[in-house]
Amino acid sequence: MSKEKKSERMEKEAEKKEKEELDAQAEDLAETSDTAIPEDIEDDETDDLNLPFPKATIVNMLRKNLDKGKQIKGQVKVEMNLWLGKMVERIAKKMNSHPYTYVDGSMFWDAIETYENVTEIELEKERLIKEMEAIKASCDVLISEVDRKFVLRKTFVNKYTEEMPEKK
Repeated sequence: MSKEKKSERMEKEAEKKEKEELDAQAEDLAETSDTAIPEDIEDDETDDLNLPFPKATIVNMLRKNLDKGKQIKGQVKVEMNLWLGKMVERIAKKMNSHPYTYVDGSMFWDAIETYENVTEIELEKERLIKEMEAIKASCDVLISEVDRKFVLRKTFVNKYTEEMPEKK
């Protein structure tokens, strides 16, 4: 029996060690890659991850802007947290590119300008698409007019040539 207990203990220790290694690898992947966090992740499992912001802050901000009664999956909480952390890094790097020893409001606004203009760009895209659709509709009308006129002329020419006696 003692051999069986030893083997069970050794198996448990091996499983525990393997789990620790997998958790360490998962943390490294979460920090260094843009791979998605699995959907079925539990809240208690995300506590081990090194998230840039407190999870409660992210959840509270999400809840303010979502309809009542909507549930927020653990994956969304983690992904939003990681994405916001990356966004802060990008903005900080852009502000850091200035040669000054300080960071002021104008540098901040310059750094976030790209992200603030996204809605304007989207509206401009929709406007351009509508204009192109109007041009396409005009082209379709012109094509149908040309086809109608040439069909009429063609039938007129065919009838006219049929009625004319052939010259010998």
